[in-house]
Amino acid sequence: MKRSLKINDEIKNSVIKYIAAFLAVIVIGSMLILLQGENPFNAFREIYKGALGTKISFGSSLRYAMPCILVGIAASIAFKAGIFNMGVEGQLYFGALVAAVVGYSYKFPPIIHIFLCLLAAGLAGLMYAFFPAILKLFFNVSELITTLMLNFMAKLLTEYITMWWIGHGVSNLGSNAIATPKIYDSAVLPNLIKGTSASYGIIIAVLIALVVAIFYKYTIKGYELKQVGENLKFAKIGGVNAKSSFVSIFLLSGFIAGISGGVEVLGSYFRFTAQFASNMGWDGIMIAFIANKNPIAIVLVSFLWGALKAGSLNMERLTSLNKLTVNILLMLFVLFVSVDYKVLFKEIQSIFKKGSVGG
Repeated sequence: MKRSLKINDEIKNSVIKYIAAFLAVIVIGSMLILLQGENPFNAFREIYKGALGTKISFGSSLRYAMPCILVGIAASIAFKAGIFNMGVEGQLYFGALVAAVVGYSYKFPPIIHIFLCLLAAGLAGLMYAFFPAILKLFFNVSELITTLMLNFMAKLLTEYITMWWIGHGVSNLGSNAIATPKIYDSAVLPNLIKGTSASYGIIIAVLIALVVAIFYKYTIKGYELKQVGENLKFAKIGGVNAKSSFVSIFLLSGFIAGISGGVEVLGSYFRFTAQFASNMGWDGIMIAFIANKNPIAIVLVSFLWGALKAGSLNMERLTSLNKLTVNILLMLFVLFVSVDYKVLFKEIQSIFKKGSVGG
C-alpha cells in the first residue's frame, strides 16, 4: 500500500513538473515571438501544422523522433548506472560510417542486408565505446572527459576516412561533398508511411526501447546493472561484478548509439555524409534527462521533440521567425523540467509565512 502511494506521488510530481515546464515555455516563447514582431498564435499554429497537420507532416515528426529515441536510450543505459557516456554522438558517427560501407560494398537479400548493416553499425559504436571504458577501468581516466574528446575525434576521423575512400579532397561545397557512395536498395529501410520521410527505423527504435524497458524491469541482469548505478558498494556486497557490469553497460550504450547512426543512414541519408548529425547526440542526452532515464518516457518525449523539430521548419517557411526560436524553447523546456517544483513551492510558502509573521 505504501509503495503504491509512493508511486502515485512520483507520478503526480512528474505530471506537475511537465505541466509547469510546458506552461513556462509557452509564456516565454510567446514573449520571444512578440519581440520578433510575429503573432504567437500564428507561430504556434504553423508549428502544429508542420508537426501533425498532414500525413507528410506526421511522417516528418516520426522521422525526427526516431534518432532521438535511440540516442536517448543509449544515453539512459549509461546514466542509469552512473556512467557519464557523453560520447554517444561519436559512437553514432562510426556506426553510420560502417553501416554505409556495408550498405554499398556488398549485395545481400533485403532483410539480411539491413540486419547486417545495423549489426555492423552497432559493433562499430560498441568498439568506439570500448576505449573510454578501458581508460576508466585501468587508468582511472574520467569517462566524462574521454567521451567528450572522442566525440570531436569521431567527426574528424570519419570525415578523413570518407575522404580517403572516395578518393578526393573537399570541394567548394565543403563537408557536404564528403560522402560515401549510395547504399544498395537492398540495404534501404522501407517507408513506413508512403510519401513521407518516415521509415521502419521508427519501429526499430520503439522495439529497442521496449526491450530495454523489459530488460531492466524483469531480468536479474537488468536489476544488477541498475544497482551498480544506484549504489555501487551495495552492488558489490550483493555479489555483482562491478568491473564486468561497468564494461557491459558502456558497450551496450555504445552498441545502441551505433545502431542509431546505422538507422539514420539506411532510413534517411542512404549514404554517410560528413558532419551529418548536428547535435543529435546532445538531443538524446537531454531527452534522457527529461524522461528521467525511463525508456517508455524517452519514446514519448522523443515524439514531442521530433514534432517540434518538424514544426519549426514549417514555422520558418511561413513566418519571419527562425527555427532557432524553437531550439531555444526546447532548451528552456530542459531547464524548467530540471527544476524541483515541490521544493520550489515549499521555499515560496516558507518565504510568505516568514513575511506574514514579520508583518
